[in-house]
Amino acid sequence: MVSIRLARSGAKKRPFYHLVAADSRRARGGRYIERLGFYNPLAVEGTEEQRIDIERVDYWISVGAQLSDRAAKVVDAARKGASA
Repeated sequence: MVSIRLARSGAKKRPFYHLVAADSRRARGGRYIERLGFYNPLAVEGTEEQRIDIERVDYWISVGAQLSDRAAKVVDAARKGASA
C-alpha cells in the first residue's frame, strides 16, 4: 500500500521534512516513489514553512494512497493557505 507521509531529514535538533509518497513497508527515511513537497517546522520569518504540490497529493489519494496523521495536518494547512 502507498502512504503519504513525512520523511525526516536535516541535522540533529534541526528537523526538516519531505512530504513523500512511499510504500508503507519502507523505512521512514528510506526510498520513496515521489516527493510531493516539504515542511520546515523551524522556519524563521521570511522563509517558506511549507511547499506542497496539492494536485499530486490529490492524485495519489485518488489511486488509493493513505495519508499519515501528521501528513494530513500539513496538507490541510497547505490547502487553507492556498485558498487565502
